[in-house]
Amino acid sequence: MKREAGLLMALVMVLALLSATAQLIVAQDQQSKSGPALPPGILGPQLIAWSQLQRLQPVQLPRAARQKESTAQAFTGTIVEDGSSYVLKVSTNSAYQLAEQETAKKYSGKQVRISGILDASGESLHIISIELVS
Repeated sequence: MKREAGLLMALVMVLALLSATAQLIVAQDQQSKSGPALPPGILGPQLIAWSQLQRLQPVQLPRAARQKESTAQAFTGTIVEDGSSYVLKVSTNSAYQLAEQETAKKYSGKQVRISGILDASGESLHIISIELVS
């Protein structure tokens, strides 16, 4: 009888230990799913799990950026001062008024490559990027 009582007591202890272990595993699993509390405004793992379910979609540029991208042209020439303004002289008889005068001033007298957009009249050039020609 003592032996049966001892075995029964051991079985109860093993079951209690297993139950406590199971509760810890479940609690830990729930905590890992919810993650730590994040301050408001911070995106957490919920977004990552959600975004993995989404299909990839191309990002649309804002309309103005798409227009600039589609109408940008490359120009090579020398920036020269013409009266009180700066122009890009691309040949002996062809020059474009530069819309961004402060940017142009930095490159005065230098040969440059400009990515830009011509206005509707085709005379004024809006600079998107500018680099020195080696």
